[in-house]
Amino acid sequence: MPKAASVHRPAYTGERTVKTEIAHLRDLGLEGIRARWRAALKREAPDHLPKHLLFSMVAYRLQAEVLGDLDVETSRFLRQIDNTSSQAALVPLTERFEQRNRRLSLGTVVTREWNGRHHRVMVLENGFAWEGRTYKSLSEIAKVITGTRWNGPRFFGLRDKKQAEAAE
Repeated sequence: MPKAASVHRPAYTGERTVKTEIAHLRDLGLEGIRARWRAALKREAPDHLPKHLLFSMVAYRLQAEVLGDLDVETSRFLRQIDNTSSQAALVPLTERFEQRNRRLSLGTVVTREWNGRHHRVMVLENGFAWEGRTYKSLSEIAKVITGTRWNGPRFFGLRDKKQAEAAE
């Protein structure tokens, strides 16, 4: 496999090389990106992460090697946000239900990878735009993508199974 040879490339020396490496990442399949993850992060990639997220995380690491990572203050700020968001689990169920049912803001883009394809849907004033067409609901789009009925917000990861069951 010629693509596996890219796993052992030397450290990157400049922005142009980073652009080339990221372009090369785009040509790799899931297993190739997982191999690059192992090389860059010295551990296995989580099984549950889809290809587009693995790609983004490996590309970030490549850039950070050359251009530098986040400064200490930014890292501290992000850790603080993470700690605060983990407190969200302590919010009462009824309040979480109300938060979940709030409308998405105009222009918000929701994404989902399905069967190896990445789907992007934009929130419009009177519905949702996907692949040049307007739909009334996320559920309509999910049905077109999968061929079966889905709860649209759940399909796009806006609510999980436990939350959906609690709302019923």
